[in-house]
Amino acid sequence: MTPRPANVRQRAQPPGLADLAELVRAPAALSVVGDTLAGLAAARAGTAVPFRARHLLLPVASACLYLGGMALNDYGDRHVDAVERPERPIPSGRVTPRTALAVGATLTAGGVAAAGLAGGRRAVAVALPLAACVWTYDLVAKDRASGPFVMAACRGLDVLLGATPGRMRSALPAAAGLTAHTLGVTVLSRGEVHGTTPEVAGVVAAGTVAGAVAVAATVPTATRVAALADAPASALSVAPTVSPAARWTTVAAAAAYAAAVLPGQVRAAARPTAANARTATRSGIQAMVPLQAAWAARSGSLGTAAVLAGVAAVGQGLRLLGRARGRAGVSIT
Repeated sequence: MTPRPANVRQRAQPPGLADLAELVRAPAALSVVGDTLAGLAAARAGTAVPFRARHLLLPVASACLYLGGMALNDYGDRHVDAVERPERPIPSGRVTPRTALAVGATLTAGGVAAAGLAGGRRAVAVALPLAACVWTYDLVAKDRASGPFVMAACRGLDVLLGATPGRMRSALPAAAGLTAHTLGVTVLSRGEVHGTTPEVAGVVAAGTVAGAVAVAATVPTATRVAALADAPASALSVAPTVSPAARWTTVAAAAAYAAAVLPGQVRAAARPTAANARTATRSGIQAMVPLQAAWAARSGSLGTAAVLAGVAAVGQGLRLLGRARGRAGVSIT
């Protein structure tokens, strides 16, 4: 059993809201709500699946599971953080380990419950393995070779969670795109403390280029949308066409994604320092929103893409406010 470092201080009073928000990296939840929105857009493309108010609980479920994972992350890392990041809520004594574990468990339960309300048993059947992946990563797999793959699986399952009200198979390309991006970001994040390598950063950068090209160059035609949605042959002639506006929005969002993340990855490949790895990791998290928007637009859902553009704007505003207050950027480690 690992002894608790002496500089992990305990707190007698309950933590404040600001301490809990820091524990769960509250602003970072903006990077995850688009998973389910992109999945839902893909699942409804070319089908008669109506949008219902309860479907709005799908991004809520995603956010709960993500925020709970952040609390579990700090719970699992509390001894390492006492040495490497003593300013974090648990080692600084602002949040106790027991509280962090309780927050993680409560948010996980809330996320599964929200998924059930949104999509019934089908959504719960995806939310439960998603929650299991979150807990496995934070408490078991994070520092192992399997860690990045478990984290990537979380994102893929999150996209499929959004697709549960419709044709889940239609959301597989989007799930694969977010999974591949998350794998690269997580691999690169392992160099946030001691630095990465040119080879790792270079491969991740190449993956970013491939991901941007994949979403921008494979916009479905009307026939392909219907086929992906398992529509009958008689429906092919009436399947909705992906409009020129949706095509150009897809390309623009894919370009915004690459522009947001690629420069940091290239710098990390040229100079694989810990600082550059941290910057590339942060930009990789932030770039998930335009990537989600690209996949949503690819499905013809300009409304979802517009919502995610707003999410990106809010996230940028929060980051600027945080910098003005001297707060460090978010990390997934």
